Amino acid sequence: MIFSLIIPVYNRPDEIEELLQSLTLQDYTQPYEIVIIEDGSAIPCHDVVAKFNAQLKISYYFKQNSGPGDSRNFGMQRAQGDYFIILDSDCIIPPHYLQSVADNLKAGYTDCFGGPDGALSSFSDVQKAINFSMTSFLTTGGVRGKSEKIEKFQPRSFNMGISKEAFVASGGFGNIHPGEDPDLSIRLWKLGYTTNLFKDAFVYHKRRIDWDKFYKQVNKFGKARPILDKWHPEYKKITFLFPTLFMLGFAASLILLLINVYFFIYIYTLYFVMVFVLAASQNKSIKIGLLALVAVAIQFYGYGSGYLKAFIKIHLMRVKPTEAFPELFFKA
Repeated sequence: MIFSLIIPVYNRPDEIEELLQSLTLQDYTQPYEIVIIEDGSAIPCHDVVAKFNAQLKISYYFKQNSGPGDSRNFGMQRAQGDYFIILDSDCIIPPHYLQSVADNLKAGYTDCFGGPDGALSSFSDVQKAINFSMTSFLTTGGVRGKSEKIEKFQPRSFNMGISKEAFVASGGFGNIHPGEDPDLSIRLWKLGYTTNLFKDAFVYHKRRIDWDKFYKQVNKFGKARPILDKWHPEYKKITFLFPTLFMLGFAASLILLLINVYFFIYIYTLYFVMVFVLAASQNKSIKIGLLALVAVAIQFYGYGSGYLKAFIKIHLMRVKPTEAFPELFFKA
């Protein structure tokens, strides 16, 4: 089995250098290729990529901007391998990663897999706090994990793999972003293909580096979910509502304070104390514990408000998704 690593990049030459450097340290000894797709960047990474041509087998393509999903499709259409591994440019790959993927596929083949992510000690405190909010069992990361069985996992495109056969049959990613990865997973299920979680095939994922970018990201996640529920109603789950209910419940608990009802605000206070304690202990930093409170608040408000807005427009007002939220759709 020949792996093709598919990596779209947009204005991130520094990140792609770190990613490629990490790939030079892989334990994996079999041949594989790297396909980098420059998605119309104003700051291209061609010179950075050229530094690694002697160490890695790299194909580099520059194309007009059409979004990450279409760029991944572009790369997979030109890749030479029979199994594609899709990575985000803001990831750093641990040495065992490719060997772990190969071992998992040998032990139990699946046409599509996803792997988890984590934070390196070199990441900023804000990045570590955001990583906690996106992966902890106390937040939407936990909600997502509990709603998905390991053998029915919806891979996320910062760390996933798909066979060439499944890519050809499905047509690859759609033009929505974010949301293109769960949409692809569901379409693969409908075609009879399997997906799975490879727990030990993790990457270090930088994610967003400031609060404004993080809010915009999770807000778009929230907007995309009702659209996916509209397209695939048989796969919608009550757990997708939790961030919105959390947000509305917190607002209600503040209003109830006006009539001296304190019980609900005590519940929220206890929750945020738990977030602080767990984040601080995991990262051995009180500062990161405090920053995690900010990250979790942004996550729930951003996702919850985005979901609520999209639910009203898509499911109640019956507005077409492309008209309601044109910013979520790229034109290929």
